[in-house]
Amino acid sequence: MSNLRILYVASEINPFLQTSEVADFVRKLPQAMQEKGMEIRILVPRFGLINERKNRLHEVVRLSGINISVGDEEKPLVIKVASIPNAKLQVYFIDNEDYFHRKSVFHDKENKFYEDNDERAIFFCKGVIETVKKLGWAPDVVHCNDWMTSLIPLYLKTTYKNDPLFKETKSVFNIHNNSFSHKFGGDLIEKVKMMDIEDSMLSNLESADYNGFIKLGMEFSDLVISPENDKSLDDLIKQAKEEKKLEVIEQDDNFSESYYNLYNELVG
Repeated sequence: MSNLRILYVASEINPFLQTSEVADFVRKLPQAMQEKGMEIRILVPRFGLINERKNRLHEVVRLSGINISVGDEEKPLVIKVASIPNAKLQVYFIDNEDYFHRKSVFHDKENKFYEDNDERAIFFCKGVIETVKKLGWAPDVVHCNDWMTSLIPLYLKTTYKNDPLFKETKSVFNIHNNSFSHKFGGDLIEKVKMMDIEDSMLSNLESADYNGFIKLGMEFSDLVISPENDKSLDDLIKQAKEEKKLEVIEQDDNFSESYYNLYNELVG
């Protein structure tokens, strides 16, 4: 048994929302780790497709009320919570009316990628860290899933590196290959920047695309997990292997045991 504190961050989780494999992965793994004695927190965006009444979401007033800056704007952070039926797990939802009340996830009715998905990711990543700070809960490991969470390892290694809650925190970045072809605007780097972040640290984001976000997550995390090699990321995966920070974990019957051992080794 292990009493590590693991924070899971993802764009979706069953049964609240499922658009990809991530939802099942983030549903099963936290419960498996909790059953092995670990303390778990889960944070996801409150996308508009999630039915609040049906899923019994309610606002956590003591955690809400922070303003999160994205570029020159500040937007209010609202935190909601719900329990997963038949599991002793709570899920915290990052919400904001401007970013998350649309009745779709990343694409509009014409299947066009939202131009502000970069801002939604920035708001979400900053909101996750600020929510954990308000909880006063120091995670041993932050397990980030997919491109939308890729800024968290960067922020933990820079802006929040001296915060007592995160001083010992390790980050894991899981690639799930949910790619997109959209290219964001030229102001992306300025919007991402926070205290203690130099332009040179964001060179991987200059492409302003999916690969840029993935490369940034890989660069600043302590461990990268890839279910299968993505050809477009071959060079970075090779580099991660050389730095001994890449693990390939297949989603087989033993995957929870693999993650259990991995977390303990990472923190150990």
